[in-house]
Amino acid sequence: MKNRRSSTPASPAIEHLREISFWVSSVQNPDQLLELIVAAATRMMGARASSLLLVEPHSRRLYFKVATGEKGTDVKRFQVEMGEGIAGHVAATGEPLLIPDVTQDPRWQPRISASIGFNTRSIACAPLTVNGEVIGVLEIIDKADGGVLRAEDMPLLAVFAEVAAVAIANARRIDRDRKSIRDLQTEMDLRYEIVGESRPIRQAIADALKVANAKTSTLIVGESGTGKELLARLIHRAGLRREAPMVVLNCAALPEALLEDELFGHEKGAFTGAVARKIGKFELADGGTLFLDEIGEMSPTMQSKLLRILQEGVFYRLGGNESIPVDVRALAATHRDIDREVAEGRFREDLYYRLNVVQIRMPALRERKEDIPLLADHFLGLFRKERGSAPVCFSQEALDRMQTYSWPGNVREMKNAIERAVVMGNSPEITAEDLPAFARQTNLSDGHVERSFKDAVDAFKRDFLALHLRHSGGNRSLAARNLGLQRTYLSRLIAKYGLQDR
Repeated sequence: MKNRRSSTPASPAIEHLREISFWVSSVQNPDQLLELIVAAATRMMGARASSLLLVEPHSRRLYFKVATGEKGTDVKRFQVEMGEGIAGHVAATGEPLLIPDVTQDPRWQPRISASIGFNTRSIACAPLTVNGEVIGVLEIIDKADGGVLRAEDMPLLAVFAEVAAVAIANARRIDRDRKSIRDLQTEMDLRYEIVGESRPIRQAIADALKVANAKTSTLIVGESGTGKELLARLIHRAGLRREAPMVVLNCAALPEALLEDELFGHEKGAFTGAVARKIGKFELADGGTLFLDEIGEMSPTMQSKLLRILQEGVFYRLGGNESIPVDVRALAATHRDIDREVAEGRFREDLYYRLNVVQIRMPALRERKEDIPLLADHFLGLFRKERGSAPVCFSQEALDRMQTYSWPGNVREMKNAIERAVVMGNSPEITAEDLPAFARQTNLSDGHVERSFKDAVDAFKRDFLALHLRHSGGNRSLAARNLGLQRTYLSRLIAKYGLQDR
């Protein structure tokens, strides 16, 4: 009896389900897996056409992820509003539907069928549910033999919908796990990039960890090159939003019109050259963190628009009429004296209070000189790893010079100085002579007495301008603001001192 039963051929349905079970456990590409599942459902149910629609998280519309049948390619051009038609109704209610005759059902919307020239008679639709949330629907249209879908088709459709939902949930979990592993590695690397044991840097890190698990807006202040973005990344990755994206935007790098486009995105046709929809930084950061670097450079108009979205949590793409809700934690940074900017009317007071719920100050390198040897060894190790053969240590004179130098460009300047020394050095150790001129010439020597006063002043001006151009990344407008000069005058000075390539 036992042997006779085991040798009995399995039904076609059982064989199909075994095949699907094998796919779910072995097919690594989520898109390919969904196509296989929908194709199997179409075959087993003898359907004329079928579709798998997924809910787009931001717009809450349904889009066609997979579509079979003679018009399968055409139907993918469309989207369905939540509650629209049979599929939209199932997505909104979470309940399956069987419509033997669509012409007799008021929920039927013929918009898509009429557009692609597809005559629909009957529809069966089941929700795809993960943890109680409807993430999509599986839709079967008509029988291939000309018949209509019946109640006995619904249990099998429900099985396929459940299998598809499990496949999607597994794919999303795998993506999250991979991202978590990448983020954990990045977080470990990042933690060691914030190098230092001095009291000021330990205080900054401690404050960052305190605010990490809150949604509290945080303003990071400090001079250029102190590592404000590193601290922002530490806040994000140490907090509850670490699995969501952190999006970074430098407000000083873009003019107002481009900054607005970067923040909010635009719809197709919003302006000349807008050939497709663009997703802005706020939308990309939904559920995560948006870090606005150099917030003090933002124009008053943009400050007003930023304040509105931070208060309301809703924005519009340029050229769009649809309000888009987002859940974003805002971190901002500036090298400016922000209190002075507010007092003198250059920065909105209400935006300042909205961003400055918590303020963390990144100390200047001259305030934590005991960290300089640690930083020097850290950067030397990084550059040696990148280049293979490189100097292995610093001479004592080089370390002494680095600790007596004021480092106006802070950690960024120091990193660049050490990188240059690694590249240009000719011996197993980095000497004082390998360091850039601006780091070596911390004290006047006897050789300077041969210079005239004018030559010395010119040399100082040239080095000072070169330093500011480096720290602004070559952005002359930013450098002019930092120097308190008109941009046109700065351009003349750049030409005078031969700094055009800086």
